[in-house]
Amino acid sequence: MRKLPHTNLYLREEEIRRGIELLYFAYRDFTKDPDDILAKAGFGRAHHRVLYFVGRNPGTTVSGLLSVLRITKQSLSRVLGQLIEEGFIAQNTGLKDRRQRLLHLTPKGQEFEKQLFDTQRDRVADAYKTAGPDAVAGFWEVLFHIVNESERATVLHQIEK
Repeated sequence: MRKLPHTNLYLREEEIRRGIELLYFAYRDFTKDPDDILAKAGFGRAHHRVLYFVGRNPGTTVSGLLSVLRITKQSLSRVLGQLIEEGFIAQNTGLKDRRQRLLHLTPKGQEFEKQLFDTQRDRVADAYKTAGPDAVAGFWEVLFHIVNESERATVLHQIEK
């Protein structure tokens, strides 16, 4: 990989386009292994995101999940219904508010989510080791600033759990 000089050349349109292309290619490869596993189970990326964030936030509510994922209630309902029906997610009634539906991964869901995560963890860990700590810190900083400014505090809270 060629290194850019420490000047503002990275702000040129061609360099920005290269960065965007790298994001597309990285995302393509980052999602390939989980996509293959998901397809065998009859699931897609939306299922993966739900499993991941329910796993990271046990006891989250449906509205909390909607807030994190930024998808429509209808889309979540379809995906969540399938994951519940197939035994990957359990839905419990809230103790304080009986209208709440609290979501947890079942043991089956935990095992499946771990299988998906492991493929991505290995890819990211290898990239981190190759790039080094300064590059990782810079990468996190760039990703964080791609997030809409109005959402950064929420995202920061989510990733610091």
